[in-house]
Amino acid sequence: MGEEEPAKHSLSQKMMRGAYIIAGTIALVIGAIGVFLPVIPTTPLVLLAAACYYRGSDRLHARILSSRWFGETIKNYQEGRGLTRDTKLRAVSMMWVMILISAWFFVSSLFVRVAMICVAIGVTVYLVRLPTLEKN
Repeated sequence: MGEEEPAKHSLSQKMMRGAYIIAGTIALVIGAIGVFLPVIPTTPLVLLAAACYYRGSDRLHARILSSRWFGETIKNYQEGRGLTRDTKLRAVSMMWVMILISAWFFVSSLFVRVAMICVAIGVTVYLVRLPTLEKN
């Protein structure tokens, strides 16, 4: 019986790593879709993907950190330095512009409009509360 314990532990570790990789990939794909669909918050999902890859795969974590689009932002966030003022301003401004355009021109349901605004408020609060990294 004592010999089965490490094998079970190893199997559960592999399963957890696999679950983190799957979750990270799903978050990254949805975050990438969020670049084009304003209701989906890209930055938090990409940060979630990086956190999942950190726990699931050194190779995928290194790859997302080397991304020219997200790498520097993820590194700063993971090191607790936050986001630059420009990144925050761009993210919040673009999100609100796209949410308002979508809500005004493309969505007829009041419930969906309210949900979109609530998501935008939540993401705005989250981003504003992050530390602001001053560029040198």
